Amino acid sequence: MGIVSLFLLSACNSKNTSEQAVHASAHDGHAHDAEPHAHGSEPHAHDAEPHEHDAEPHEHGSDEITLSPRKAQAIGVKSEVIRPAAFRQVIKTGGQVLTAQGDERTVVATVAGVVAFNNKLVEGTTVGKGMPLLTLSSHNMAEGDPVARARIAFEVSQKEYERMQALVGNRIVSEKEFAQVRQAYENARITYEAIARNGAGKGGVRVTAPIGGYLKNLLVNEGDYVETGTPLLSITQNARLFLRADVSEKYYNDLRTISSANFRIPYNDKVYELKALNGRLLSYGKSAGDNSYYIPVTFEFDNRDGIVPGSFVEVFLLSAPIADVLSLPHTALTEEQGSFFVYRQVDEEGYEKQLVTLGADNGEQVQILTGIRAGDRIVTQGAYQVKLAGATAAIPAHTHEH
Repeated sequence: MGIVSLFLLSACNSKNTSEQAVHASAHDGHAHDAEPHAHGSEPHAHDAEPHEHDAEPHEHGSDEITLSPRKAQAIGVKSEVIRPAAFRQVIKTGGQVLTAQGDERTVVATVAGVVAFNNKLVEGTTVGKGMPLLTLSSHNMAEGDPVARARIAFEVSQKEYERMQALVGNRIVSEKEFAQVRQAYENARITYEAIARNGAGKGGVRVTAPIGGYLKNLLVNEGDYVETGTPLLSITQNARLFLRADVSEKYYNDLRTISSANFRIPYNDKVYELKALNGRLLSYGKSAGDNSYYIPVTFEFDNRDGIVPGSFVEVFLLSAPIADVLSLPHTALTEEQGSFFVYRQVDEEGYEKQLVTLGADNGEQVQILTGIRAGDRIVTQGAYQVKLAGATAAIPAHTHEH
């Protein structure tokens, strides 16, 4: 029994020793293999980075333009949700701005004489009512000074009238003779007072401005001799102006529906609304001119922005209204080879280019026939900047791959 017990104890110790050796060896191998495994996980974590980066093209398509809100605000990009609204039919034509009746006066010569300017007069000079403009003098002329002649005629007729007035009471002269003398006296008095009222003096007769305003046309030169009634110059106040539009005969049936107009002047490319200038329709022609195929339509409006009379303008006559029309301002449009495009904002940073078809144009807003729908958010200001941003994004970056 003792021998058997010793044998079993020896066998158990030998097995435990062997198992421990094997377990230690396996443990060493496992620890050694874990290091490459942990090291190998680095490329796996690193590969996840491109996966996250590739998510941006997935959100924005290749045709979209990406522009951050901060950058869009900096370059002045603004967008609006487009809703249907009333829009008027438009007749586009040409026209001219004219001086309104009553706001322009032509100054004529009250006597015959030689023109002498009191001040340096040029077209556009500001003048006040009663301001001396020029002098008409007939000194050293063969027929003499008209002022002196008028004064002498008045004094002679006055003495004759006073003499006849005393005689008619005693019936020395007839009533008929007295009436003739009185008529001559009154005519002489009126003529002389009219000349004296204009500032007649040794230098001649002064011509003054009948109204305040601007010198529009200077019709004579220094040293010219003029007869009585000759136009000398014209003065305009420019407070009210006329807008005359020349409309083709084919629109004659539509003229009765016209109520207002917009117009664009050439020297600042600004569009004016007659409604904002207290404008109103005066009349439209009932027939074309003798040498023209156009019918005139005339409006009157306040000159609040220094509009120059005589300017030729582009006119947009506003006719009958149209309901539920989608329209955009001119600032929303960009043009490429005769086609027009707008930019639709699809999310906070994304914009897409959209081809549109245009309809009526009133100078400020353009009717959009196709290309957009109600509820679309469209760039209304800064469309050109969005276009440039899209062109910049389309240029490929430089690389060193050959």
